[in-house]
Amino acid sequence: MLPFYGDVALMQAAVRSVLAQTHQDWRLTVVDDGQEPGVPEWFASISDPRVRYQRNPHNLGISRNYQQCVRLAEHPYMIMMGSDDIMLPNYLACLDDILTEYPGVAMVQPGVEVIDSTGRVVWTLADAVKKRLYHPRIRSRRVMGGEELATSLLRGCWFYFPSICWRTDAIQKVNFRDDLHVIQDLALVIDLLRLGEQMVVDPVVCFQYRRHAVSASSAGALSGSRFDEARRFFVETADELKAFGWPRAARAARHYLSSRLHAGTLLPAAIRAGNRSAIAGLIRHAFGPARP
Repeated sequence: MLPFYGDVALMQAAVRSVLAQTHQDWRLTVVDDGQEPGVPEWFASISDPRVRYQRNPHNLGISRNYQQCVRLAEHPYMIMMGSDDIMLPNYLACLDDILTEYPGVAMVQPGVEVIDSTGRVVWTLADAVKKRLYHPRIRSRRVMGGEELATSLLRGCWFYFPSICWRTDAIQKVNFRDDLHVIQDLALVIDLLRLGEQMVVDPVVCFQYRRHAVSASSAGALSGSRFDEARRFFVETADELKAFGWPRAARAARHYLSSRLHAGTLLPAAIRAGNRSAIAGLIRHAFGPARP
């Protein structure tokens, strides 16, 4: 599933990366939430019957288009690919191998490398922190779940959402929350873990995640809106996990240390831009009390 809104050229590169997979048993469904000219015609020119395209009659927004993609999924496993990301040619072959070894697992996080807007492999501070401080130290495939994985992710969300393979019936049971627009991926994983589902983490790099300043998450972070949503999510989740009987995960959510550190790293840019509302929001999130 490829929910699309934004840069047409990057979306076309994403589609071509699916067409270039060495593993041939797949179907690509593109759900267009925009009105960019020429897009329906471009898809009409693709003769591969495994590719299908539809345009929403009106803009749904990020979360509702994600929900639409989940509802449209028809096969046992699905990927919610970013419209600016790239599958390396071995991506689906790696997933097929993992799912053969672990049939029925709800989530698979393969190895990922980060690229910039030009497609160049980069190593950002955010990704270095993810890798060195929060990502589990693994050299081979590992199955994770329960409070262990919830605690790890709430300390620092180290997965790359567009690269994850999901068991379709599991994600359809939970789906994305209407009230979240940036942190909805973490909320989804925590909800699945509470249902007893597990994730396979594999170190083999087979996916490229694009990180650039114009993404929805980056724009929201600088404005501070991302952190208003994040703080509310972490505080509410802490209460829920405490009642659920996961005290370590609840403490990690209550402290939301990595999210606080992230806000702190953005303060210099907000100060240089003279954005007073962003400065106030980032300070509140980085140093304020844990409350919605």
